[in-house]
Amino acid sequence: MKHMFRGILLAAALAAPLGTASAEINEFKIMAPAAPGGGWDQTARGMQHVLQTEKIVGNVQVLNVPGAGGTIGLAQFVNGAKGDPNALIVGGYVMVGAIITNKSPVNLSQVTPIARLTGEFEAIAVPASSPLKSMADLVAALKADPQKVSWAGGSAGGTDHITAGLIAKAIGVDPTKINYIAFSGGGESLASILGGKVTVGISSLSEFDAQAKAGKLRILGVSSAARLPEAKDIPTFKESGVDVEIQNWRMVAAAPGITPEQKKEIAATIDKMVKSKAWAELLAQKGWANTYLAGEAFDAQLAKDIAATQAILKDIGLAQ
Repeated sequence: MKHMFRGILLAAALAAPLGTASAEINEFKIMAPAAPGGGWDQTARGMQHVLQTEKIVGNVQVLNVPGAGGTIGLAQFVNGAKGDPNALIVGGYVMVGAIITNKSPVNLSQVTPIARLTGEFEAIAVPASSPLKSMADLVAALKADPQKVSWAGGSAGGTDHITAGLIAKAIGVDPTKINYIAFSGGGESLASILGGKVTVGISSLSEFDAQAKAGKLRILGVSSAARLPEAKDIPTFKESGVDVEIQNWRMVAAAPGITPEQKKEIAATIDKMVKSKAWAELLAQKGWANTYLAGEAFDAQLAKDIAATQAILKDIGLAQ
């Protein structure tokens, strides 16, 4: 009887951690801190698709919480998800800038960074009917009167805004004179461009791809160092005489207050996702570069990027 009782206790002790680990990776709630249609939303839903298709995680839900460059969602995540190993948030370079420019009371030091996932270059697009046919035309318009050129892009202080400021600076125009209109989601920004409510749109290349292929938009340039294999007909900014090269990147983070063991398990799950066939297919379909970086290497790179972004935003007049 004693031996049987000991056996039951041993079985229970062994089963407990296994049950906990299984529960931690069988469900994810991923917050996309932006409106549907943009890069973070696409990233979160891409993760949802791959994790479930590859049977890595049984149930994955996506929640959109738009506003203020992701800082509204970030605040909700920091305050509401503490200690929850099933909660994830998508973020990236845009959020780094928005935290600084919005003087956000929460920042990325209050979450648990897991990995940088993807990178994407910026593109400038105009409606097909626009008189602007090239980057040279845009440069001429900006030099004539920067405030007459309205830009639709993502949140203030994000990659789109920074890129517009860097373009102005590169061509000798005061970056603080840029007439930039911020939208919290890619869908809203795209609608304003297609509707002719702004002069130009600036966003990640993939967000313009479908409309460009449909003949509704014309892409003037892309922020890569060389022409992209998937967009060989689009000149780089540098080719057009605008010395700007910049890449947006996206990351995933876990909740504050999770244990080291929980972080390790989440990281292993994300690593499995990133190395799956379905993830490779998603990147190819979206035109996203694989910039996967995890662990201490990502923590160090994130700290460098935050410091560099602070410097850039000061330089173009978006931060003190």
